[in-house]
Amino acid sequence: MNAGTPLLQVKQLRKYFPVFSQGFLRRQIGLIKAVDDVSFDLMPGETLGLVGESGCGKTTTGRAILRALDPTAGEVLFQDGDQTVDLTRLAASQLKPLRTKMQMIFQDPFASLNPRMTVGDIVGEPLVIHKLASGSESEDRVAAMLQKVGLMPEHRTRYPHAFSGGQRQRIGIARALIMQPSLVVCDEAVSALDVSVQAQVINLLQDLQQELGLTYLFIAHDLSVVRHICDRVAVMYVGKIAELSETASLFSDPKHPYTQALLAAVPNPDPDVAMDATLSGEVADPGNPPPGCSFHPRCAECMVQCKEDMPQQVELSENHRVWCHLYGN
Repeated sequence: MNAGTPLLQVKQLRKYFPVFSQGFLRRQIGLIKAVDDVSFDLMPGETLGLVGESGCGKTTTGRAILRALDPTAGEVLFQDGDQTVDLTRLAASQLKPLRTKMQMIFQDPFASLNPRMTVGDIVGEPLVIHKLASGSESEDRVAAMLQKVGLMPEHRTRYPHAFSGGQRQRIGIARALIMQPSLVVCDEAVSALDVSVQAQVINLLQDLQQELGLTYLFIAHDLSVVRHICDRVAVMYVGKIAELSETASLFSDPKHPYTQALLAAVPNPDPDVAMDATLSGEVADPGNPPPGCSFHPRCAECMVQCKEDMPQQVELSENHRVWCHLYGN
């Protein structure tokens, strides 16, 4: 792979869920556009944050990229060595070999682990499924991975209920990394943890990224965490990207009114500083979004054009893009 070649290219990704009427004769009456025309690149070794309010389509985007959900339309181009593969075009049998190179860390460390399996079986199961190791070789690889994530090799004989939330998330991380993937989707990987434990897990993820050469798509809603760990940030609203920029630029000079409102709502640790939470109203319904820009009913900068036309991408600089009529012609 060339240094300037993206590991992942997402092009006009869409995921729509049909809505059916109730009753015996069910018929489709609408579509929920959970992900609608999302595009971005992810470079090797980079961490891209995907942020936004609950229901904006962050998790659905991650699952559609990994084909945990089949996309409705679009392309997901993954760099497999010197070959570029469109994941959306592959059958299940063709996709299975690539599963070793793409993994997910789930949000809930309690629900994502099978309570009837030991830690050794949980972490080693991917090796069994993909026939990468068995017997003593599998046990050695599991023990080594447990040590990498800060657990003891003897923990592999215990069950998930014997561990704290932070330890369970470390087990989930070990399971995701046991096959040495190049791409890891972190789906709210620290949001269910205590703040002190969050810091430990974030530092662990950063250390593992450096050691193993990992690339992260980091889905989150905690902007302080995103600011700490991400190289670039994409802000989503109702299935679309509103702004995409390098992290420092986004936090110092946000352009989209939605991004500005999100940052203004972040609590300040200084009790003498009043919080300026200017964002009012509810998130637009992805099953029945308003015409034009989906954010216009909540936007203080709303113009007539915002109510009629969908905003197009405006490139403010090489690494800063925004979808807003304020910056158009």
